[in-house]
Amino acid sequence: MNKQIKGHLHPMTQMINEINSIFFDMGFEIADGPEMESEHYNFDALNIPENHPARGMQDTFWVKDKKSTVMRTHTSNVQIRYMQNNKPPLRIIAPGKVFRNEATDSTHEAQFYQVEAFMVDETTTLGTLKGVIKIFLEKFFNKDIDIRFRPSYFPFVEPGIEVDMSCFKCEGKGCSICKNTGWIEVLGAGMVHPNVLDGVGIDSKKYQGFAFGVGIDRLGMLKYGIDDVRLLYQGDLRFVNQF
Repeated sequence: MNKQIKGHLHPMTQMINEINSIFFDMGFEIADGPEMESEHYNFDALNIPENHPARGMQDTFWVKDKKSTVMRTHTSNVQIRYMQNNKPPLRIIAPGKVFRNEATDSTHEAQFYQVEAFMVDETTTLGTLKGVIKIFLEKFFNKDIDIRFRPSYFPFVEPGIEVDMSCFKCEGKGCSICKNTGWIEVLGAGMVHPNVLDGVGIDSKKYQGFAFGVGIDRLGMLKYGIDDVRLLYQGDLRFVNQF
């Protein structure tokens, strides 16, 4: 008699469920939004000016015969829609599929999964942001992790930062994963730009908040030692059955 093989959740679904659970324990709600989005929610409302390079065809899939419609390039559209329908304090995450018009290789896909975390109230600071990111990464990688901020620029936050975490593999000593630096760049973040808050009717003089986004594929590659992101989407059971 042939032994029956039970099915199981795809590794991407497993990671999304784990991330949802981590943030749920920190008091975050899980929000969702459309993958095919208007230019307003994907760009305008996020303080991305009309001439910004992110609007160019090299980054964005524009939907044929649908004026000013794109396949969303990030899950940040969810934060705008959520803020329009809810009043602070707000604390959400938005996991989901996003699309970028770029060449596919071992570290890039034209579609991938991202999770955005978003928090707005009267007392949120960069210190709050750092604490939330640290807790999330430590629980996801099941390791004690240090993080550091570096200045960066994103139109929808001010200040904007890049976040590095100490290498979970070598614990900062230096290895191939961290390119012998002891640090791994993992995500972009920052304090929500006042223009974004004011644009959805939230008083930026009273409220402030943070947002950060990270590629779930990227986290999975680091956690499980996956050397080609395309393996997550090819449906090869020799790969999927390892999870």
